[in-house]
Amino acid sequence: MARAAGVSLATASRALAETPLVRADTRERVRAAAAMLGYVPHGAARALATRRSRTVGAVFPPVDNPIFAAATQALAHELAASGYTLLLATHEFDPAAELEVTRTLLARAVDGLVLVGLDHDPELYRLISQAGVPYELMWSIDGGGFHPCVGVAHRLASVRATQYLLDLGHREFAVLAGRTAHNDRIRERLAGVREALAARGIELRAERVAEADFTLASARRAFGELLARAPGFTALICGNDVLAIGALAECSARAIAVPSAMSILGFDDIDMAEGVTPALTTVRVPAAEMGRRAAVRMLARLSGQAVAQIEELPATLVVRASTGPAPA
Repeated sequence: MARAAGVSLATASRALAETPLVRADTRERVRAAAAMLGYVPHGAARALATRRSRTVGAVFPPVDNPIFAAATQALAHELAASGYTLLLATHEFDPAAELEVTRTLLARAVDGLVLVGLDHDPELYRLISQAGVPYELMWSIDGGGFHPCVGVAHRLASVRATQYLLDLGHREFAVLAGRTAHNDRIRERLAGVREALAARGIELRAERVAEADFTLASARRAFGELLARAPGFTALICGNDVLAIGALAECSARAIAVPSAMSILGFDDIDMAEGVTPALTTVRVPAAEMGRRAAVRMLARLSGQAVAQIEELPATLVVRASTGPAPA
């Protein structure tokens, strides 16, 4: 390639490395020769020379959840615009599995890491510190201010959503939560419901709380169990939109009118929330913007810029047709 461009090996190497020591016309000549010959720089060798792999690792819960898919796409797109590649690993809300895939990403010399939520094995932070790479937590806000994060205030958003249903006259509530183990977001959303109800002198009875996997089938089964063991509730608050859509489907199958007999409220505002019948009232979590901001923050850290420890994004209630006044 150097011969084709009419330069020395050293000059060709500097030109491909984008150093300012090479004149613009020479750099373009080297690039043209590289393109003509189909030359691809050796990533590992470049990483050794620059101490940068131009990759960022991300460890997500299952990305088949639409909310995570939107964030992952935005994260990858923003990183790519600055010449970075996203290496994605997943786990099933399992701290041990998360630790192992994080170890693998660090072994691949990623320049930074993006993680989801606050629930992590303490060993994970030790590994990151030992590797000396920056990291970002997405989705949750670290109240203690110990970790850099961009996310939403799940408990506060849940309080406000519950207050909306209370203001519609509902007094009998049930919650279809996701699995609370190793998921601080779901725990905070459930805590917000309890807090809002307690402020109005209402107790959320244990038998009116059910956990389910984030699938329509699991949601329908769990909702059916709630109806069987603790009937009489008129408002159902769900840990995310997938669970709420499952509950809507079960209501349709049982001829339970929504919202005249049952109000259903979700969380996340995935695309499908507006398309179901009735359209789902939900809390909008700006997943794509969160992914984009996580990338912007990571790129700033990698370039040595100061970044605020905590960045909170708004979570807003979107009222649609699945909620209405409590039945008389």
